[in-house]
Amino acid sequence: MRTDLSGRTALVTGASSGFGRHFCQLLARSGADVIAAARRTDLLDSLVADIAAEGGKARALRLDVADEAQVVEALSGLETLDIVVNNAGIAGPSRAIDCEGDEWRSIFDVNVNGAFYVSREAARIMRKAGRGGSIINIASITGLRTAHSAAAYAPSKAAVIHMTKSLAMEWARFGVRVNAIAPGYIETDLNREFLLSPAGEDMKKRIPQRRFGEIADLDGPLLLLASDASAYMTGSVLAVDGGHLASPL
Repeated sequence: MRTDLSGRTALVTGASSGFGRHFCQLLARSGADVIAAARRTDLLDSLVADIAAEGGKARALRLDVADEAQVVEALSGLETLDIVVNNAGIAGPSRAIDCEGDEWRSIFDVNVNGAFYVSREAARIMRKAGRGGSIINIASITGLRTAHSAAAYAPSKAAVIHMTKSLAMEWARFGVRVNAIAPGYIETDLNREFLLSPAGEDMKKRIPQRRFGEIADLDGPLLLLASDASAYMTGSVLAVDGGHLASPL
């Protein structure tokens, strides 16, 4: 597979921890020059140092994706950009009846608006450079199927999925591919306590593979979409969920 990313520049949002930190390390190991973006630069500095220690290339970029003006300014200095991973995202635990406007707006500001601002500016760079590129939106299986206590999060991820298809249709003529990954329940530091709880064990029984995912399970799909191995893919949504979406209602 053509997954060598040498000579390419990759921007990853929400890079300070979790998926984003892992994606930066993965892309750097595959040869990409990585721009690690997040609001907390202290955590980015340690990430950049770790990548450099492995012989990779990375730099930190302070970025609040929900701030359109900041996104425009931050990306305006880039002459080339080949890969974008829109990973920045937040969740809220509220059911709809308890979800206040501030929670709804903040989740959509980051998950949907932020992904759009970054994608738009990246597409402008890619079109101007004339070499195309790959934009990868990190969605969720909750954007394809409902979940409890995700009144704003699930609709925001559904919007990301539809936005992926809309942008793919519009930007294909520029050689800009837009695809999405929809992870299922992947074990991280943030959700490990829940996944190990009795409620988590009950959920695991509804996953055909009878296990939760690991971050490394996203490596193959990410490298596929970031590289020329997916040259004829755009507007696609790859579910990485152990078959969860295929399980009976």
